[in-house]
Amino acid sequence: MTVTSIEDIVHLKEIGRIVALTIQEMKKQTRVGMTTMELDKIGGRILAKHGAESAPKKELHFPGHTCISVNQDIAHGIPGERVIRAGDMINIDVCAQKNGYVADAGHSFVLAPSNPALTRLCQYTYDTMMKVINSLTHGVRLNEIGRIIQTEASLGGYKVIKNLCSHGVGRAIHEAPNILPVYRKNDPRILKSGDVITIEPFLSTSAEYVVEQPDGWTLRMPDHSFAAQHEHSLIITKNKPIILTAI
Repeated sequence: MTVTSIEDIVHLKEIGRIVALTIQEMKKQTRVGMTTMELDKIGGRILAKHGAESAPKKELHFPGHTCISVNQDIAHGIPGERVIRAGDMINIDVCAQKNGYVADAGHSFVLAPSNPALTRLCQYTYDTMMKVINSLTHGVRLNEIGRIIQTEASLGGYKVIKNLCSHGVGRAIHEAPNILPVYRKNDPRILKSGDVITIEPFLSTSAEYVVEQPDGWTLRMPDHSFAAQHEHSLIITKNKPIILTAI
């Protein structure tokens, strides 16, 4: 989507705030012993309270209000009877819509007791996302996003999940452009003021690809490694981006 009016910005900020609040409250209410379905229902109630609804549930018939992925299941996890345990690494991804506008965000975190290696992975992935976001403005080439993600991952001792990418958003769940998390020298595309996109690096302790499971949704690491994801939706401007999904 490309923003063309103040009305667009107002509505995008509204759904972005709702998505951010939903993730924040779901994280706060995550408890050892609860199921991922119980956590998902919390997310569904928060969205409904604010007049929003799950975009994947409505548009793609995803079997949940939110995606909740645990440990080696790193994306698009289906909420169910899985019990959350101490020390689990959890990813909550919320994509919601209201008044025809869509925002998308994700957050990885580790439950106590603290695991320093996984905590570092989550924080480093967040820092990488923010480094990318703070570098973006009108006229920047899209391949700069992949260059920064790839460079930062290497500096931190991590790998990039290559078959998961950032993307356009705003009116639909996934819009053009697809934005690779690795550098492609000959990609001529540039960002323009008004573009609405996500930035969502997935950094891994080992594997570089995820594998779709038989349920048709869950994306899992092919080995025993871990990966973290952080995601914001934002509007490109002639200055710093407007982060829609930040509290």
